[in-house]
Amino acid sequence: MEAKKDIVLSGIRATGQLHLGNYYGALSKFVRMQEEGKYENFFFVADFHALTTNPDPEALHANVKSIIAEYLAAGLDPEKSTIFVQSDVPEIPEMYLLLNMHVGIGELMRTASFKDKARKMLGIGADAEQSDDNIEREIIGNNSNKRVNAGLLTYPSLMAVDILIHKAKYVPVGKDQEQHLEMTRRFARRFNAFYGVELFPEPQNFDFGGAPVKVPGLDGSGKMGKSEGNCIYLLDDEKTLSKKVMRAVTDGGPQEPNSPMTEPIKNLFTLLKLVSEPEVVKHFSDAYADCSIRYGDLKKQIAEDILKVTLPIRERILAIQNDDAYIARVLRQGAERARASASATLREMRQIMGIRPF
Repeated sequence: MEAKKDIVLSGIRATGQLHLGNYYGALSKFVRMQEEGKYENFFFVADFHALTTNPDPEALHANVKSIIAEYLAAGLDPEKSTIFVQSDVPEIPEMYLLLNMHVGIGELMRTASFKDKARKMLGIGADAEQSDDNIEREIIGNNSNKRVNAGLLTYPSLMAVDILIHKAKYVPVGKDQEQHLEMTRRFARRFNAFYGVELFPEPQNFDFGGAPVKVPGLDGSGKMGKSEGNCIYLLDDEKTLSKKVMRAVTDGGPQEPNSPMTEPIKNLFTLLKLVSEPEVVKHFSDAYADCSIRYGDLKKQIAEDILKVTLPIRERILAIQNDDAYIARVLRQGAERARASASATLREMRQIMGIRPF
């Protein structure tokens, strides 16, 4: 009998197209993990999580379809991994309700991501005096024009349910989600201790080995992100992508040999190392060191080499997006598998909490 594999789970919010950072930071690693066959993999689109910002319904539906197509085009295989949409698993909202009975309002309100997002919703500056007190005062105040929805507050408990309902052992998350993963472990310990059971394992961040991949944006600082508007999308056509790269921020160039690189130039070389052959990287590194580098040539090379990666993926995305029957079949299969896993956990949880048939 084959030993049961550890479960790895990851989801992406349905808030827009996937970009180069998503691909190198996550998707390409998921594909590699899938092909190694060491784990049971669950990959989903988090449309419930996207509702915290009240998106346009048509845009939300289109975003879900787009991400599923991008998952498949990047190499995720529905025969080897469970690929599903969060809202196709009705066990999730039921367990979300049950778990919230063991989650404190105070601990949710102290979550860094909640405070940051609530500040934006309420128009409170991050450097405002006693801003945390201001947030609480605004939330419980009488100004109905300023509202922080309960879904945003309970985001960590929904994320915990996504993980715990499949008893996932590993969850690859970035630095901004580490607090939520720690809260998931806390909720698991609390539930187990309260009822004297060992229902939920404590999930760990997945270590892919080596230094984490940080794909920089094109604006000279920070990482690539949808909200920052500094992205190269997997769906960008050749002209759009080339134009974006050629507009990337640079500096006046090195003034003397072996000058240290400024942040924008480091970012361009980071992109170059991700997508180009070692001899190409060496050529431009030597040119920078001896002050002969031409940033236009560097950008042109980066654009060409990114296109070698993204254009084949783009072609597959467009083909999949035009095949509604295939997408529906993949998601039916994924929902069946995800529900089988989720319903087993929910049955156990209901039994433990005393919600039992007569």
